[in-house]
Amino acid sequence: MTPGARVAAAITVLDQISAGAFAEQALTAWARASRFAGAKDRAAVRDHVFDVLRSRRSLGDGDGRALMLRLMQRDGVDIDTIFNGIGHAPEPMYKDEIAALSHPLTLSDAAACDIPDGLWPLWQASLGADAVTAAQAQQARADVFLRVNQRKASIAQAMDALAQDGITTQPHPGICTCLRVRDNPRRIKTAAAYLTGLVELQDAASQRAVGLLPPAARLLDYCAGGGGKALAFADRDDAAVFAHDIAPARMKDLPDRAARAGVTITTLATAELADHAPFDLVFCDAPCSGSGTWRRTPDAKWRLTADRLQALTTMQDDVITQAAPLVATGGLLAYATCSVLRDENDAVVARFLDHHPDWSLQLRDQALPGPDGDGFFLAVLSHKSNL
Repeated sequence: MTPGARVAAAITVLDQISAGAFAEQALTAWARASRFAGAKDRAAVRDHVFDVLRSRRSLGDGDGRALMLRLMQRDGVDIDTIFNGIGHAPEPMYKDEIAALSHPLTLSDAAACDIPDGLWPLWQASLGADAVTAAQAQQARADVFLRVNQRKASIAQAMDALAQDGITTQPHPGICTCLRVRDNPRRIKTAAAYLTGLVELQDAASQRAVGLLPPAARLLDYCAGGGGKALAFADRDDAAVFAHDIAPARMKDLPDRAARAGVTITTLATAELADHAPFDLVFCDAPCSGSGTWRRTPDAKWRLTADRLQALTTMQDDVITQAAPLVATGGLLAYATCSVLRDENDAVVARFLDHHPDWSLQLRDQALPGPDGDGFFLAVLSHKSNL
């Protein structure tokens, strides 16, 4: 596909998203209907779509064509070489489009930061002086980070192994297990270092959160999902690590991932939790809006409603309440989200403490989205009888 044809495909996908389709569904449907498109074509179209979704409001919030025109202008692309009508490229610019691009957009603070109007007051209240910086960080693509499996390789050994497949990396400045990918991130899942368990894909903020928690002899990842944090705990600690998720299908790949990493993780159904409790550390990475990771999943930003946020906070209240009885005497309860919103973080912890006065807050940490990782919240609680 030519660069123009890729842009035309992105316009089609963006219009489908505007009509109500989820981004991943629209991209998958386009790829299935476009068998001629190679892997690089699919990646380029996806990049265009996600670049627009990260900055939809600051680009003018129009239809797919208008958004792609503004994106090309913002990124300094020669628009006439893309919008030229040759082959499958978009038609050349119309006079009204040329006129529109000659005038800068007038944007509200929320639009300039690409935050929905209804969410902007909560965003500001949650982040204070960091509200604009954190929002602007989500307008650009996120770096890809890897966790080095220290049972199998040192940082230097992992870097050398990745370089054999053309993947250049550099150590993270503040996290001893973390590598930032500099070149060829799309090669990772076919690289020998990944296939043999030397590295795992994991954002720096998640790795940092794991590092803030003390070692535990028996540990439960209560909302495990794919199991990335359970794997990190199993790598770090000589511990019995257990993983649970209310939807067990989310953990289907975990046994293979654990085998590749050379660690043992026991998956538990909800009905089995009581029989295996208590645990020295129960880690609850609760379902959330993902507002700290919106540069990776920008479609989610535009789909978050007040009703959805309320449903999430109700779910988060349930998660922390149901996990607490699984903690052993002397143990810790960790509540985490990849959100930066107060309603999903401090407010949830405060409600739990109000209803459970025998628990107290031992540690609170909030990482904001930025060059060194995503947004991530962590609160560590202890039963007062454990103090």
